[in-house]
Formats: sequence, structure tokens, C-alpha cells
Amino acid sequence: MADKSELLKYPTFAELPDDQIAWFLSQSQELHLKAGDIYARQNDPADCMFVILEGQVQWRGERAGEAFVFDSKLGDVTGALPYSRMKQLLVTGRALTDGRILKFPASQFPALIQKMPELAKRLVGLMSDRIREVTRFEQQRDRLAALGKLSAGLAHELNNPASAAKRAASQLRDSLKRIKDASHELGRRELTPAQRAEIENVEASIIRTDQPPLDALAISDLEEQIDSLFRNHGQSDLWQLAADLAHRGIKCEILETLFADLGPDTARAALVRLAASIDIANLLHEIESSTSRISDLVLAIKEYTYMDQSPVQNVDVVKSLENTLTIMNHKLKQGVAVKRDYQKVPLLVNSFGSELNQVWTNLIDNAIDAMSGKGELRVRTYRDDSCVVVEIGDNGPGIPADVEAHMFEPFFTTKEVGKGTGLGLDTVQRIVRKHRGSIHVNSEPGDTRFQVWLPLAEASN
Repeated sequence: MADKSELLKYPTFAELPDDQIAWFLSQSQELHLKAGDIYARQNDPADCMFVILEGQVQWRGERAGEAFVFDSKLGDVTGALPYSRMKQLLVTGRALTDGRILKFPASQFPALIQKMPELAKRLVGLMSDRIREVTRFEQQRDRLAALGKLSAGLAHELNNPASAAKRAASQLRDSLKRIKDASHELGRRELTPAQRAEIENVEASIIRTDQPPLDALAISDLEEQIDSLFRNHGQSDLWQLAADLAHRGIKCEILETLFADLGPDTARAALVRLAASIDIANLLHEIESSTSRISDLVLAIKEYTYMDQSPVQNVDVVKSLENTLTIMNHKLKQGVAVKRDYQKVPLLVNSFGSELNQVWTNLIDNAIDAMSGKGELRVRTYRDDSCVVVEIGDNGPGIPADVEAHMFEPFFTTKEVGKGTGLGLDTVQRIVRKHRGSIHVNSEPGDTRFQVWLPLAEASN
């Protein structure tokens, strides 16, 4: 049986009066456990407090689809605590070895607070430590979830241009071989300097990219004219070249001159070379565009995370918002139109830039989800006295009143497991308050707006 000396050696009960310890023991039930015994189950009523007296015990639980485990040591007080609002146990307690625990009923907490005020004070401290630990765990899990989701989206965004560049580079080899063979064919023909110059001039005009593009109807008409010209000169299998030349706006007069100056056979050889030149120009443009897109994304990632930069600095909120929109493009391009309304004068906030980006990421992600991935996302910035206001709105169905009342509470969510960024509005609010700001929401069907107020940096005043 547990006695006073056994409890007094543990910090939670140290130096408490003997009569108080005796009362505590009189109200407690001592449980003898065998290895593997379960003495508390997740989702059971939180109706008792446990004190570990002997042996090793372990708590296991699951939250948002993620399992977690922690051990309790001798003297630890677990389970329900005074003033706790916990209604159900969040974990399951299991004995790893033979041991003993004390079970104190929660129904006696009012008497404990009255008879053992010092113990009640210590237990409140334990509860505060527990809340901090759970909060740290949740924040770490949220950050990892957010990182995982953003990484998956960025991997997709990077994979598309990378695959396009790889595909174009592979096709470029074939086009280079075709232009080499066509050049050899022309080299076997006795061309005059004027004829060579004619071919070079036509090729230069074809691969030039500074001409304004034609509309679809004009391209279709031009393609028919070029194909008809080829057929009139006995070249009935150059329909693909006709389409390529039409897209580049090449006039029939230029091609007619080529046939007149070179003759049908030499003109055909020149056209095969021109076709290869067009392919090479198109492929190079695709490689340029793809690698530029990759470079832009990498730059956005560096700026979004503030890699190689001071953690605290004056941040341009518009640039911060644009980097976030770039990072989230994989969700926006599915059917979300972005409407921007930025104040032209740069608005600077002295802040942890990467944390502000977490705020924008969460609010934008919530807006996209509220619209089921299709609708209008409105991003606005303006100055109000000594503050910058960032407004992120959507034209979704609005936030129900019962949800709006709890949306900034810790761990509150309406999303299924695995959905969203993993960053709750409680985290958003903590970050905003850390920057001496505030966040407000106004919502009605078709118009939901989150407004973040942040103090301007001195450079903006």
C-alpha cells in the first residue's frame, strides 16, 4: 500500500503537510498492474487523475491521423487535472512492466482545491506545462504538414517545365540531324551566291520571333494558301510545314519567290531545311520558357522562405503576397481567378518574413477551399493611418455563424484529415499578434474577407 513517505519523495507532493497527504491517499484507489494491462483508454471519460508509483507506463494516442507515444516516469501525475476542460481522455495508458498507480477521482477536485491549495497550485502548473507541450507538438506537426503540402505542389509545378525541357532537348537532337542532312543535300547542288542568300533570307524571316502573332482565323486561311501553293508546285506532302509557316506568318509571296529562283527540286530541299529550322527555333523557345519557369519558381521559393536572408527585416507585403501566390499556383490554376488591388506605394512591415508568408498561405488556401477550387480570389493592400491592411477575400458560400464563433480556437478545424495546409487560424492569429497586429473576418454568402492589420515599418511612414 502507498504511504505518505512514498508520495513525499516526488516533487509534486514534496513538503506537503502529512494530514493533506493522508487525505489524498484516503480518497485514492491503488491499482496493481501487470505488464500489458490497460488502465485508461482513449475516449474514455476524463474522470480521474493518476499518480505513477512503480513500474513503467506508456501513453499512446492518435490525432489527425498521426500516432504519438510518450512515457511516464515515477511520480508523474497524468490524466484529468483540476480546472481542466478535458471531457475525454486523448490517449490510452498501458503498463509496460508490473507496477502500481494511484487513481484519484475527478469528482473530488473541488475538495482537493479546498483542502490542498498548494497541491492544486502545482497541478495547475503541470497543466500549463502540458498545454505548452501539446501546443509545441501541434505547431511542429502543422509546420510539417504545411511543408509537405507545399512541397508536393511545388514538385508538380517544377516537374512540368522540367519534363517539357527534357522532352524538347530530346527532340532537338532529331531536328539537328534533319537540318544537317538538309544542308548536305543543298550542298550537293550548284547554288549561286544569290540563291544561297535567298535561302538564308527566307530562313531568317521564318525564325524571327518579333512579329505580332496572327489570330486563329488568319492562321487557318494562311495555312490553306501555303498548302495550295505547295501543291501547285508538286509538293503535296508538306502540309505540316504549311501549318508551321502559317503560325509564323510567312507570306505566300516569299515562298513563291523561292520556287521561282531555285526550281522545284532545290526549293523542296530548301523547304526541308526551313522546316528543321522552325522545329529548332520552337524547341529552343520551349527550353527557354521551361528553364525560365524553373528559375522563377526557385527564386520564389528562396524569397518565400527568406533563405540566406536575415530572419527579421522590412518586408514589402505585396512582394510577400506575390511570392505566396507563385508558390500556390498549383492550386490557383485549377479554376481560381486572382483579382489584385495593391496600393502602388510600397508598404513595409518589420517582420519575420517567412512567418508572414505562413499567414498568407493559410488564408489563401482557406479561400480556395471555400470556393471548392473555382471562383474569384481577391487580394488587396492599403494603408490605414500607421498600419498596412492586407485583405484576402473570396466569393464562396461564406462562413456559417457556428463556425465563425470558433474558427480562431486552438485545434478547431472543419477540414477532413489530410486536407488543408495544416496551419490553423489559431496559428495565424498567434503570428499576427506576434507582429503587434490583429486579424478580423467579415463573411456573408458570396463575400468573405479576412483583414490582417500590421504596423508599418519606419521606412513606410
